[in-house]
Amino acid sequence: MEDESLVSTILSGDKRSIARAISAIESADPAATRMLKAIFPRTGRAVIVGITGAPGAGKSTLVDGLASYYRSHVLKVGIIAVDPSSPFTGGAILGDRIRMQNMATDPGIFIRSMAARGHLGGLARATTDAAAVLDAAGYDRIIIETVGVGQDEIDIVKTADVTVVVLVPGMGDDIQAIKAGLMEIADLFVINKADRDGVLRTEREIESLLSISERPDGWVPKIIKTIATEKSGIELLAEAVDEYVSYLRSGEKSPDGRRALVAEHRIVEMLRDRLFQLALEKGTSQKELRDLARSVADRSRDPYSIVDEIVCRLGFGPVV
Repeated sequence: MEDESLVSTILSGDKRSIARAISAIESADPAATRMLKAIFPRTGRAVIVGITGAPGAGKSTLVDGLASYYRSHVLKVGIIAVDPSSPFTGGAILGDRIRMQNMATDPGIFIRSMAARGHLGGLARATTDAAAVLDAAGYDRIIIETVGVGQDEIDIVKTADVTVVVLVPGMGDDIQAIKAGLMEIADLFVINKADRDGVLRTEREIESLLSISERPDGWVPKIIKTIATEKSGIELLAEAVDEYVSYLRSGEKSPDGRRALVAEHRIVEMLRDRLFQLALEKGTSQKELRDLARSVADRSRDPYSIVDEIVCRLGFGPVV
């Protein structure tokens, strides 16, 4: 009955219930899975925008401007700020949240910070599930902001409908250093702080990278120049987001459409996590795992045979 009550209040848009649900997701409460199953049929209506980029690129100011723009168009906005480092110290992201507090009193905006909290690979899934809660609660736009462009952040924004990579003029070699990740995930590029010197050079570097790559979906990522502190370029960014969403949905029925690929990625990640937990719970114990680790460290056993043994215990048969 309590589960049904929580689901009902989430669907009605109650902010306390949304916060409770996301806390349950972060703590891996079994009730969270039941809740997510119940709300899933009510998801899929929101547009999820992932925003990532190097620290100091002005992502939070950009998120603030984008949220304000959406609110001016009477859209409900959910913001999930992801901090893979620490749930306590927070670094710059804590200051970002303080600057966003002027939006926290808006009944049409929900802001939540999420941190790794020691999870092994669970942050991306928790973020996706939190976005599903906001989607079911009736938020029209959900913005996921990450603090960098590392693998964790790439995994997170893969769940978004639109991924925006934020750069600043003068990055130079940094663009080359992260180009593999950028080319994989970027649907739109934003050059923020476009009043600085070097903006044209940065634009040319991005165009150069785009000229030697081709996306399977045929989309050519747009480059938007913004000055987020002055709200300059925010409307152009919002329009570019809508344009890509329209492009995306025109091919949604394709078996390799974006949402189908995201769903496949999500199933694989959930299956991997579930089997990993099952292996730890049923295939071995913490004490045995430590003993096995010592035997690998002193070279008395090899890790390949150990994994085969644990897999056999789970009933999957020998691995050839």
